[in-house]
Amino acid sequence: MPSNSLKWHIALGLGAAGAIGLAYWYLRSSKRETIQTHNSALEEPKEESPFQLAQKYKVEGNEFFKRGRYDDAITCYNKAIEKIPEEYKSDLATYYQNRAAAYEQLKKWSSVIADCTKAIELNNRYEKALFRRAKAEEMIKDWVNALDDITSVCLLQNFQNQTALLMADRVLKELGKQNAAEAVKNRKPVIPSHSFIKTYFSSFSADPVYDKLKEANEPLGQGDLKGFLKAKLAFATEKYEEIIPACTEELNLSESESVYKFEALSLRAAFYFLTGQFKEAIEDLTLIIDSKDADLLIKINALIKRSSIYMQTEKIQECLDDFEKAAELGPDVSDVFHHRGQVKLLMEQIDDARKDFERAVTLNPNFAVAVVQKCYADYRYAMQIKDVTLLMDSMQEFRKAVDKFPSCPETYILFAQVKTEKQEFQEAEKLYQSALKIDPNNASIYVHKGLLILQWKGEIANAVELMKEAIRVDDKSEFAYETLGTVEVQRGNLVLAIDLFNKAIALARSEMEMVHLFSLRDAAASQLKIATNLGIGPELLKGVS
Repeated sequence: MPSNSLKWHIALGLGAAGAIGLAYWYLRSSKRETIQTHNSALEEPKEESPFQLAQKYKVEGNEFFKRGRYDDAITCYNKAIEKIPEEYKSDLATYYQNRAAAYEQLKKWSSVIADCTKAIELNNRYEKALFRRAKAEEMIKDWVNALDDITSVCLLQNFQNQTALLMADRVLKELGKQNAAEAVKNRKPVIPSHSFIKTYFSSFSADPVYDKLKEANEPLGQGDLKGFLKAKLAFATEKYEEIIPACTEELNLSESESVYKFEALSLRAAFYFLTGQFKEAIEDLTLIIDSKDADLLIKINALIKRSSIYMQTEKIQECLDDFEKAAELGPDVSDVFHHRGQVKLLMEQIDDARKDFERAVTLNPNFAVAVVQKCYADYRYAMQIKDVTLLMDSMQEFRKAVDKFPSCPETYILFAQVKTEKQEFQEAEKLYQSALKIDPNNASIYVHKGLLILQWKGEIANAVELMKEAIRVDDKSEFAYETLGTVEVQRGNLVLAIDLFNKAIALARSEMEMVHLFSLRDAAASQLKIATNLGIGPELLKGVS
C-alpha cells in the first residue's frame, strides 16, 4: 500500500479537491514553512536488519508454499539463507528444512537430501529434517541411510510415532532383502542340529525312504558299503555330513549296479533341503516326480517335500499345485493333508487347515503330530469365530492327545502354547516340564519356557538363562539365538544382541528366514549407532521392543 508521503505527491499531481484539502491540513499542522521542508523532515523508516529480512523472506516463502508455488517458495528461501547471519543457526536450519520441503513437492530427492543434511548439521536432533531426509532416501532406495534417519526419529520420539515405526518396518524389510540376497550367494551349507533333523523326518508318518533308513535288516558294517547303504549307515550313526556324498555315489553307479536310485535322490534332496540348498533339492525331487519308474509313494513324498520348499521360497501357487497333484496321486496318504494343513495355517486359512488335518487324522489316527496339529487348528478357529463350544472341545481333544501320546513332545509343546495364550501359565509350565523330560535336548522347549517365564513372571534373568541353556544343548538352534537376541535388545544389550542375530543368520536355511533375521540385526545395529551419536543412554534403549 502507498505510504502517506507517496499519496501526498500523487494527489498533488492530480490536483484533486480532496488532495487540496489534505494539503491544507498538512500546511496548517506543520511547523515548517513549505511542503518540501515538511517532507524532508518526515521520519524515515528504520532499515531492516539482515535477520529481519531473512525472516521476511521465510514468511513469503511459506506463503508461496501454501499456495503450491514451490519454485517461488524456493527463491524466497534462497534469499532467506543468503541474508541470515551465521549466529542464527536454529533459524538457518529451519530455512534449509523448509526449502527441502519445497524440493520434496517437486520430487527433487537429491536436493531434499542435501538441504536436510545441512539442517541436521546445524541441529542433529532436528526431527522434521531427519524424517524428511529418511523419506527421500527411501524414494531413491538408499536403505542404509534411510534406516539410520528413521531410527533417529524413532529414538527421539521414544518410539511413539506410528508413521515413523511403519516406515522403519518397511525400510528394514527392504534392507533385509538386500542383505539376504547377498548372503545367500556366499552362504556355506550347514548341517542343522541332530534334534532338528530328527524333528524333520518324524513329521512324515509314511516316508518310504525314512522307513528304509530305520530298517535293521541290511548287513550294515559288514563288507565294503557304498552308495545308499553307506548313506544309511551314516544316518544311523549320525554322521550326517557323509550322506550327500554317499547318495551321489549311488547316483553315479551304472544302471545295472544302482539298486537305490530313487531312494538316493529322495534322501539327498532331504539333506539338500536341511542344509538350505533348495535349488539342488528341487532338482532331485523333480527327477523323481517326472520319472515313470519311481515308486508311487516316493513320488507323492517328493511332491510334499518340493511343495514345502516352494512355500519357504514364497512360491505359493507352485506349492499349492504340488499339493493338489499329491492329493490326486495319494488320496489316502495322510502326510499329504497333514503338511498341506500346516501350509494353510501359515497362510491364515484356518478353516481349510482344519479340514486337511481332519482328513489326515481320519486316514492315520495314530500319527501324534497330525492329531495335535488338528487340536491346535480347532483352537485357532474357535478363537477366530468366537465359538465357545468348539473351544471347549479343542481343549478336551488336547487332553486326550496328551494321554494317548505321552511320549510325543509336540503334544505338550502345542498344548502349552495354547495355555500360554489363555494365560493359564502354571499349566503351561507343567506341560513344558513334561516335554523336557521326554526330549531334554530339544532347544525350542527351553526357549518357549523362557518366553513363558518372561510373560508370566517378568523374570528376565531366568528367561535369559533358559535361552542360554537352549544354546548349550543345541548350539545350532537358530530359534534360540534369535529369541535371546530379541530379549537382549529389550535389555539394551545391543552389542550382544547383534552377535546373537549374526549367529542365527549363519544358521538360516532360507532367504526368507534371512530377511527376517537381517531386519532384527540391522535394527539393533542402527539403534546402537544412532543412540551413540545422539548421546541417548541405555535407559531409553531398554524400552525398545
